[in-house]
Amino acid sequence: MEIIYSLIGATGTVIGIVITYLTFVRSRDKTIRKEAEQHGVISTQLNSISKGIDDIRVDMKVHERQMSSMNEQLIRVDESTKSAHKRIDKLEGKK
Repeated sequence: MEIIYSLIGATGTVIGIVITYLTFVRSRDKTIRKEAEQHGVISTQLNSISKGIDDIRVDMKVHERQMSSMNEQLIRVDESTKSAHKRIDKLEGKK
């Protein structure tokens, strides 16, 4: 009879170990899936940020070109104004 109780106890222990191992493996797989999902979300967000930065750089270059063009136009207007003032001064001197 003692042998049967020993076998039942040993079988229960083995079953407990197997259940514990299977629970551990299942929990580990869930953790791995969750970490992979978080990594994917972070990667997607980083790609979105990178794209946004690239768009800002393009906008900045366009803005710099516009500012350069406006600066050139301002220089031309300033030169034209100086020339007009000289002509006006000459006309005033003749009167």
